Amino acid sequence: QAQLVESGGGVVQPGGSLRLSCAASGFMFSVAAMSWYRQAPGKERELVASLNSVGNRKNYADSVRCRFIISRDNAKKTVALQMNNRTDADTAVYYCNAKSGTATTWGQGTQVSVSS
Repeated sequence: QAQLVESGGGVVQPGGSLRLSCAASGFMFSVAAMSWYRQAPGKERELVASLNSVGNRKNYADSVRCRFIISRDNAKKTVALQMNNRTDADTAVYYCNAKSGTATTWGQGTQVSVSS
């Protein structure tokens, strides 16, 4: 059974940094495209960053470009999101997502808040 488990959420001060991690199991991680999404209160879920299976093509939402970095380790079956220079607008539940062929898997989400 495919499973994604996020970790690393918490509270950070404005301008601070936080690193999220997502551990995958139950599917062939090395061929899956991996993404991070987020959903703020009262808003729709949005794509934050995505990474292809080999890790050489990355896409970012305009709102996080140059601040966030997505990366993956196929040997460890993990994907990470390094978040720098965070602002209030980054407060949301962050979800890990895997797509392989027609299959899509979501993690349970991890809360990230920005507060002074």
